[in-house]
Amino acid sequence: MNLLSVQGQGALYAAALFLVCIVIVHAIKLARVGWRTLGKKLPPNPPPKEKEEAEPVYFLVERKKKRPKTEYSEPKRIKFK
Repeated sequence: MNLLSVQGQGALYAAALFLVCIVIVHAIKLARVGWRTLGKKLPPNPPPKEKEEAEPVYFLVERKKKRPKTEYSEPKRIKFK
């Protein structure tokens, strides 16, 4: 007994065929990329660099600033002319 109608089976076969085609196309593209890189040689590894001594680290420190006065003088009177 079929669980799907004829149209449903056709839709499943079409989707399966579409996925198979996508896989084949991508496999061919990857094979072409791999084929192109077979003839190329990798550049030789550069010689390892000698370990350099670490430079000293200097910390910048701000000078201490004077604290503002906590005592305030009498307010000045402003005269408008």
